[in-house]
Amino acid sequence: MQTEAAVLWERHEGWNVEPIELDPPREGEVLVKLAASGMCHSDEHLITGDLPGSLPVIGGHEGAGVVEEVGPGVRGLAPGDHVVFGFVPACGQCPPCATGHSNLCDVGATLMSGRQMDGTSRHHARGQDLNTMVCLGTFSKHTVVNQASCVKILDDIPLDKACLVGCGVTTGWGSSVYAAEVRPGDNVAVIGVGGIGASAVQGARLAGAERIFAIDTVELKRTLAPSFGATHTAASIEEAFGLIQQETWGRMCDKVICAMGVGSGALMASILALTAKRGRVVVTNIHPMSETDVTLSLVDLTLMEKQIVGSLFGSANMRADIPKLLKLYRDGQLDLDSMITTTYKLGDINLGYQDMRDGKNIRGVLVYDD
Repeated sequence: MQTEAAVLWERHEGWNVEPIELDPPREGEVLVKLAASGMCHSDEHLITGDLPGSLPVIGGHEGAGVVEEVGPGVRGLAPGDHVVFGFVPACGQCPPCATGHSNLCDVGATLMSGRQMDGTSRHHARGQDLNTMVCLGTFSKHTVVNQASCVKILDDIPLDKACLVGCGVTTGWGSSVYAAEVRPGDNVAVIGVGGIGASAVQGARLAGAERIFAIDTVELKRTLAPSFGATHTAASIEEAFGLIQQETWGRMCDKVICAMGVGSGALMASILALTAKRGRVVVTNIHPMSETDVTLSLVDLTLMEKQIVGSLFGSANMRADIPKLLKLYRDGQLDLDSMITTTYKLGDINLGYQDMRDGKNIRGVLVYDD
């Protein structure tokens, strides 16, 4: 079939919206008509080269839609089902999945190369095979994905909101609830209040944090942060240090979550300084792949028994946590509506990413209506 997608052909260039050819689903695969796709910063990393990936590639990994066709061997999914894509596929059978760490699924690691399990592509343009961002390619009106990437959801949940839990919301919420293990009464700092950071603020609130310090250079994000649960805001790590020191009587934050668009190793010493004794820093944001230098006081780490941990997909389990978060949304405890600052047509994708760079959005969402 023919559909339309946003393709990246060269680094440091914009997305090119054009017709593509899409093959039918094969063994274990599903054809989905997309309803919406979140515009995550990780797709911007493909343009800048901060994330590796073979070009040409269809971007997008935060999507929701309706199943149109299933390939042989697909279980638990049928045409008409509403699904959210988990950006890290979960097979449910490999050692990480079997031990409760499906965000590190072995099958997911294979699929994140951008090709299907058999090493081939279902997406084609200009006579070439196309890769897809983490084997999803949600910047397309239709896509073929592995069944391991799909989570079936209730039909009454708006798909333009549900798409957010495929990456940003679950990543941020899980960074607070699972990776940081925020507890009632904790003081928490969230650095960066985009889609992931705003969700981390909500996760910390739901986990019972007493004070939540939202740190962002963008005034709009600081203005919106209290609506997600932040009790204090600051424009920089330096400004936040004095504020946190004052508000916590020098104790500092039990948990610090890094959710900036692009991390920097040069900031780690100042981030660790925001952290209390036996406190934990969660590194959720992406750092450039080429970055190997980190400025850090190891004496501070050792003598204060501080911790630095990494977290992929919020250390969450997509099959358990995506339905859980959507139930929280239906119950009015998780705000997805306010996460969406602006919606765009597929043809306006480059405008949407420029708005992200300009700090105009918490989350932009592509909406497909045909």
